[in-house]
Amino acid sequence: MPDFLTTVPFWAAFVALFLGAMTRGQLVYWVGRVATEQTLRRTRPQDGWQRRMHGWLEAGGADPGVRALRRWGLVMVPLCYLTVGFQSMVQAGAGILRIEVWKYALAQIPGALAWATIYATIGFAAWEAVMATAAGSPLGLAAILAVVLVIVLTIAFLRRRRRSPETPAEDRPTAELTEPERAP
Repeated sequence: MPDFLTTVPFWAAFVALFLGAMTRGQLVYWVGRVATEQTLRRTRPQDGWQRRMHGWLEAGGADPGVRALRRWGLVMVPLCYLTVGFQSMVQAGAGILRIEVWKYALAQIPGALAWATIYATIGFAAWEAVMATAAGSPLGLAAILAVVLVIVLTIAFLRRRRRSPETPAEDRPTAELTEPERAP
């Protein structure tokens, strides 16, 4: 656990982590909601974070989250807090889909509570243990690198498969659809 969280009582660390999770989720939701309309339709930023965000949204960076929300509904919001990376896609996807703010905020609460519980108890300890193992043992480092390699290769394989020509139009990311193929 970071030093600043070890010096406070458990409940204070838990509340800080919960509020951090809720705030981050709301920020990503609003980036998805506002940036989709404002950034993509009205601007063409040339540099900085605005250009990166524009490119991420334009390239369909939140498309997996949008598809998950369309398929499974709001249950994906709390579940996404148990993931890394996919969490941002779902939260931005909720904004892109313009889910009502109060519904999104209520759906966030169980996920943020779970996230805060994990990181206030075993989450940071598990991370530190993995890093200590990797730093102290060549075999530990090799195991971590093997896991990372498998994850990267799996993601690359799935993306390549998703972009294959035989993939139906409704399964492709929005950014790859031409205007006539998009649903009204």
